[in-house]
Amino acid sequence: MSAADLPTLPSHPSRPSGSAPGATGEVLSVLRSLPRSDQRRWGELYVRGLLAVREKKTMRALAQGAGSGVEQSLYQFISKSPWNDGPVRGDLARLLDERARPRAWVVQPLVIPKVGRHSVGVERQWVSQASRLVNCQKAASVWLAWDDASCPVDWQLALPECWTDREDLRRRASIPADVGPRPPEQCGLDSVRRMSREWGLRGGPVVMDLRETAPHPVCADLVAGRIPFVVRVHPSSVTLSPPGPAELLSTLHGRRMPVEWFDHVTGTTRATAVGAARVTLCGGAARPEPPEPLDLLLLAAWAAPGARSPSEFWLSNLARSRLGSVYRTAMLRRRVERDLAEAGDDLGMRDFEGRSYRGWHHHMTMVSLAHAATALSPRRARGPLHPAGRLPGAAEVGVV
Repeated sequence: MSAADLPTLPSHPSRPSGSAPGATGEVLSVLRSLPRSDQRRWGELYVRGLLAVREKKTMRALAQGAGSGVEQSLYQFISKSPWNDGPVRGDLARLLDERARPRAWVVQPLVIPKVGRHSVGVERQWVSQASRLVNCQKAASVWLAWDDASCPVDWQLALPECWTDREDLRRRASIPADVGPRPPEQCGLDSVRRMSREWGLRGGPVVMDLRETAPHPVCADLVAGRIPFVVRVHPSSVTLSPPGPAELLSTLHGRRMPVEWFDHVTGTTRATAVGAARVTLCGGAARPEPPEPLDLLLLAAWAAPGARSPSEFWLSNLARSRLGSVYRTAMLRRRVERDLAEAGDDLGMRDFEGRSYRGWHHHMTMVSLAHAATALSPRRARGPLHPAGRLPGAAEVGVV
């Protein structure tokens, strides 16, 4: 891969992300892809319920005050009705792409703790953030992120082998025949491919954390798709051609420059020393046909002044972009971290109690619509994360 093949950061004209009223109505217009009017009606009711209900998003709570029989109808719409979530998600992504001009696609993992083992994909799994085994579902989402907000537009459930290898569990959860076991990073990559190839969105830059996996396969896939990216890596998982680690670290240290960036979690502007060098990423493990080396940019960041070792390492194919722009793009993950902390409980990301694969995806699609209504709301705050982690109230996003 030559320097001419390396993408640069896209430049979008500045545009306010929530300047028009009626954000909820605008977002609900993407339900037009549902084939039946009753499905569109139940979808609208479900999204408005997610926005209005402040406690756990059970079917009973969402149906409260809407009349008899509504709870069963909502359950049927989410868990049983065979509508395709892909067109709804694609239309939402295109709406946000037009209205908000996102600066990055952030792949964000999600751990959903569960009691019991009946929900699709639940297994005792290692969660590095907790440093222990957790009975949970694991998922990955891709968020469109811009300065004022972010929103998840695609979801994938990471199924462990114990679910995909047992026919009784597949049948019970209605897992499609073409769905196999996948780790969260592969789920995120599948979503990125879908967004780029099927939805026709301009690619990325993709921001992704690969510290728990070998980065070469993911980077090679993104390079092959001509998708720009900035991925965080663990130095022990990165196999680089010469120079050696000590010489490379010295080069990075000598090229450090201060980069100012806005921390969306704290609501403050911070400065980080960042150095960069061109490197060749190798495939690592020996194979009959070794994978092709990748010519990439390695960024090292020193968050603490005076620290000898970098606190972060990032790989990118944005070698022709300014160093500050590349690092600020990577830091949009903080925008997503903030919004996930706020929306995770308030919009019911972890509240789905059904057991079917289809139902989980339908619920998460409706969560994305509800979150988009808050993201496009003109009253959305830009300050630091509220201690209570609350989103704008129902009246602020047009819930009636």
